[in-house]
Amino acid sequence: MSSPRERNAHWKGSKKSSPKPFNRKPDNGSDDWLWGWHAVAEALGNPRRGGAIRILATPDRARELESRFGRPKALEVVEAAAISQILPQGAVHQGVALRAAPLESVALEDFEARRGAVLLMLDQVTDPQNVGAILRSAAAFGACGVILQDRHAPKLTGALAKAAVGAVDRIPTAHVVNLSRALERLADLGWRAVGLDGHTETFLGDALDGGPTVLVLGSEGEGLRRLVAEHCDTLAKIPMPGGFESLNVSAAAAIALYEAARPR
Repeated sequence: MSSPRERNAHWKGSKKSSPKPFNRKPDNGSDDWLWGWHAVAEALGNPRRGGAIRILATPDRARELESRFGRPKALEVVEAAAISQILPQGAVHQGVALRAAPLESVALEDFEARRGAVLLMLDQVTDPQNVGAILRSAAAFGACGVILQDRHAPKLTGALAKAAVGAVDRIPTAHVVNLSRALERLADLGWRAVGLDGHTETFLGDALDGGPTVLVLGSEGEGLRRLVAEHCDTLAKIPMPGGFESLNVSAAAAIALYEAARPR
């Protein structure tokens, strides 16, 4: 965790403001917004991000931000309806929204292949709510990071960041061009890849050995693509004795992470 001094590096304190008439400034980065208290607070407290470009907050939320971070330069104190105007329809913003510099992707080499370490790789999982929920589970179960494909993954903003409840700024993410080549590189670095596939006979618990592991999950419709599956060291399935073999990918990720986190 960063120190209060590190978190306050981009902030100045401290005078109170009242809501002012909302100036809807032209905003060319409408898909770069984060909203919801946890997503915004984690982003502002993350020293890996650059400074805030723009912050919209209701009076109550502005006071919370000031008490936690000092007075932000970019803060605009507005009414809740004004925040809703600039965000996608239906966004549950909880009185605060942030446009910030994007997070930098980490390199595969940054992930330490130590015993018990777990990475998640998502093969064309494109639904923002699912990816956000997966990041939240990754943070809860102590995963080292998440690997996404450049072209077939949603941005780590908006509804995804809201669903992740701050985990976007807690879990390192690597964006790669080719997942199969990424698995080859991870193998060179000491990682073992376990792909989730409901058609194999091997149960996930039997496929895990406690070593550094990449759990590879495919999209709900198509599952793992053939070439990605071929680059896994083994394929395994989650046992479902109820006979209803249809799990949401975020639920499958949570179960797989729990299983991988068990001592072996």
